[in-house]
This record gives sequence, C-alpha cells and structure tokens, in this order.
Amino acid sequence: MAKARTPNRVDSAIKRNNYSYMKRSSRLSLALHALVHLHKQPDEAVTSTTLATCLMTNPVVVRRALGELREAGIVGSTKGHDGGWRLLRPAQDITLRAIYAAMGESLLIRTESDPGDIQCGIVRTVNVVMGEFIADAEALLAARLERVSLADIANAATPNPLHPHHGAHHHG
Repeated sequence: MAKARTPNRVDSAIKRNNYSYMKRSSRLSLALHALVHLHKQPDEAVTSTTLATCLMTNPVVVRRALGELREAGIVGSTKGHDGGWRLLRPAQDITLRAIYAAMGESLLIRTESDPGDIQCGIVRTVNVVMGEFIADAEALLAARLERVSLADIANAATPNPLHPHHGAHHHG
C-alpha cells in the first residue's frame, strides 16, 4: 500500500487558510497583488491602469485600494506623464498587519447574537465570552501578521504563466 503524502508546511498553511474563520477579503487580495507588482518594479511609477490590467479589474478599484494605503504611508502617487504609484518604504518594512490596518479590515468574523436577544442573560454571557475569545484570537493573529512582510510574500510568489502580464517587465 502506498504511503500517503505528508503535506509540507506551505501546503498545510494554504489549506488552513482556505478553511479558516479568517475573513477572505478581495480588497486585501487586490491590495497585496498590487503591492507585490510595485515592489517588483522599484525604479518606475506604475499607473492604476497598468495595475488594473494585471489585476483584471477597473482602475478605479485599484485607485480606491491604493488610496487607503497612501493614507497609511505605504504607497505614494504622482500625477503627470511619468506619474503612477510606488512603494514609500522598503517591502521588508511593510508588514501584513500594517496592510490589514490600512485597508480597515477586521481580522476575524465577529459572531454576535441578534441585538433583540440582548435581554436574555445567556445571550449576553455568550456574547461576552465569544467577544473575549475573538479579541484574544485577533491579538494572536495580529502578532503573527506583524512577522510577515510584503517582501516575504513577494519572494514566495511564483509568477503564474496564465497571468495576463507574465514576464520580465511585470514580474521581473
């Protein structure tokens, strides 16, 4: 009988993340994808239109997401002929926690009962206990996100040959 393949740590992490209580955010995914592109092109400003093509979305969606990151001092933008977006700090100094915070994302799904049930002592107790549990879990997750940088993600990223802009210019 063949021995079952033992998944490596990356496989396990991917499976855990796909089946977790952590919220999946398309805005966060878009922001991370855009940030990796900016990191991979440090010598040029990248336009919203170029990023939108790479991300298969609308430039307005890109500008909204990057606008939040600009307010947090993660990216900057310039207007004009050579305008576009670029990272304001080295990728190794930008943590996933900072990106989450800039995007205004909650780390975990909150579970609370219907406010109409608040008069029930059991409901109030469950809400308090679950609130404390979620707060503890968010603190642990935030600490872990603080240890992962944009550079870590960019270095682990494998260009996908199906990506519309696979190649040296876009994934150099």
